[in-house]
Amino acid sequence: MSANNNLKLLMVMQALGGSTGPIMISLAGLVGLRLAAQPTLATLPVTSYNVGVALSMLPVAWLLARFGRRATYALGALLCSGAGLLAAAAIVGGEFWWFAAAAALAGFYSACVQNYRFAAADLAEPGHQPRAIARVMLAGLAAAVIAPQLVIYTQSGVAGADYAGSFIGLAVIALLALPVIAGLRVPAPLATAQDAPGRPLAEIVTSARFAIGALCGVASYGVMAFVMTAAPLAMVGHGHAVNDATLGIQWHVLAMFAPSFFSGRWIERYGSVAITALGLVLLAGAGAAALSGLLVVHFWGSLILLGLGWNLSFVGATAIIASSYRPAERAKVQAANDFLVFTTVALASLSAGYLLAITSWVALNLLTLPLLGAVLLLLLAGRAKLAD
Repeated sequence: MSANNNLKLLMVMQALGGSTGPIMISLAGLVGLRLAAQPTLATLPVTSYNVGVALSMLPVAWLLARFGRRATYALGALLCSGAGLLAAAAIVGGEFWWFAAAAALAGFYSACVQNYRFAAADLAEPGHQPRAIARVMLAGLAAAVIAPQLVIYTQSGVAGADYAGSFIGLAVIALLALPVIAGLRVPAPLATAQDAPGRPLAEIVTSARFAIGALCGVASYGVMAFVMTAAPLAMVGHGHAVNDATLGIQWHVLAMFAPSFFSGRWIERYGSVAITALGLVLLAGAGAAALSGLLVVHFWGSLILLGLGWNLSFVGATAIIASSYRPAERAKVQAANDFLVFTTVALASLSAGYLLAITSWVALNLLTLPLLGAVLLLLLAGRAKLAD
């Protein structure tokens, strides 16, 4: 099978599997509020999901190395289907802790889905890795449509148990991914004396290329999760309607994935350093927009810039990471990178609400600017070491 056919399958897999995160994040808090004994525990299922993603990165890497992509991805889809059914049963039975466990289990599938962008890079024709990464991430637009539509049409599907139907729908979507995964054809990497058995992980992660790529990925995703989590709360807290906050998040999600139409080509033309740097500047611009006022237009402008900046910086950072390892090293390096990224995301989403409550929306955005400036300076300072 050609690299192009594999890429098309990965895009469909991303569209289906990428729906898991939006469904879990949008519904888990609402379900938690209904099931939890104390309101302070309402967001625990969201935290369980994010922690499940982070903790699954290393097991997923081991499975990828041991059993290959198709078997690992299929296992992730099956576990997510089971998680969806368990979540629905927990809602019907009023079992808060079982629902939180189901959310954590769904995180394993999302850890597999996060690996799709690396699969695209590994299976792409030489020189076209950035474009392949961007095309897989572009399928996130489809996921952004599938997830809310699934919620809208299935949330009342089980009488007396709001949202149980949505999690049954999640289970079905995960199963639909199985025949697509089965069609993936992954050639065995060509081993050479230079590649086998691969360098120690400590040697790779301390290299300039990995360190800079991982730092940019951690900063871009962490800042995006940090601000995005707090934005709806801040909008409502400043007197704006819930619908305005919802529309702001919709614009943000569109901005997250729409640049994938061209970000891969830009990286091939201008280089990963330049596009990653542009993304970091746009993320800082999101902070500046948030500081400029508290009207709806200021929130929306900030969220749109946040999405655009995340796409460019994260696709660029992924391209840098993808050039830091040899074929025999890819599973452990990809896992190390994503473990760092999604541990940061979990911490960022946890801390955003707390910091917003004890400080302010302005103070929260001010915190991001020095971090982004420092990462940008390090990226530019190390650009000579990233030259191909």
